[in-house]
Formats: sequence, structure tokens, C-alpha cells
Amino acid sequence: MSKPTTIEECIANVPEDRIEAFTTLRKTITTNLSQGFEECMNYGMLGYVVPHSLYADGYHCDPKLPLPFANLANQKGHIGFYNMGLYADPEIYDWFVEEYAKVSKYKLNMGKSCVRFKRMNDIPYDLIGEVMKKFTVESYVKLYEGHIKT
Repeated sequence: MSKPTTIEECIANVPEDRIEAFTTLRKTITTNLSQGFEECMNYGMLGYVVPHSLYADGYHCDPKLPLPFANLANQKGHIGFYNMGLYADPEIYDWFVEEYAKVSKYKLNMGKSCVRFKRMNDIPYDLIGEVMKKFTVESYVKLYEGHIKT
């Protein structure tokens, strides 16, 4: 199966038992996303990026791509929420881990920037919204540059 190339295709590929959670997560992200970030397809997932019009350098791994900030994906066994700000900012990461424990009865399933949701009825939408609000384009670019230009 090929990767979706449009937002509509991406959403259409989400299984019926996950579509409500996926679209609610998408709405949570877009509602709480700071001005300037844009939604697009990025790496076959829904991407939330700093566009070239605001950060001409683009992503250091491939400057032709906009600077990635967050992604949302339907994966084989879960819905994945990726947030590079969580990965890059230890203070916000610690806050997120602590808050997650307060709102979920299940153990946090998280990699460096990926939160994996296997239980569709236990997604902390409000917490995802809060973490999205913690970053502006300006604060994220500053954080990003602090990591790649050292």
C-alpha cells in the first residue's frame, strides 16, 4: 500500500474503529496550533510544519522540506502523535509525562517524540491541546536552532 499524498487520502485510509479518535485528535491539534504553523502531508502523515515562508532554511536534513513540528499518523497498531517540541525541550517533556499520569489510568507509551495511542477511548485530548499551545512558531524555531546550530 502506498503512502497517502493528500490530507483527504490520509483520513480516508484510517480504519473505521479509529476514525473518530483520529479526527478528534486532528481537530484538537489544529484548534490549538499557534498561528503560522501549517497543516500538510509530511512523510506520509498529517504534518504540522513551519512553512518556508516563515523559515526559509527548512529542515536541516532536507532543506527542500518545511521545518517539521508535529505529525499525526494511523500506524499499524496505534495512532501516533509526534511532537518534536516534546523531544527537544526537556522541561515540557517532563511536564507532559507528569500530566499524562494524572489524566490516564494507563502507562504512557512514548518514544522520543512519539506518543502511541492503542486505546481509542483513553486519548487525553485536552492534554494534547495544551502541549500544542506551549509552542509558537518563534519559540519552536529558537528551540530547533538551539539544537542544530550547536
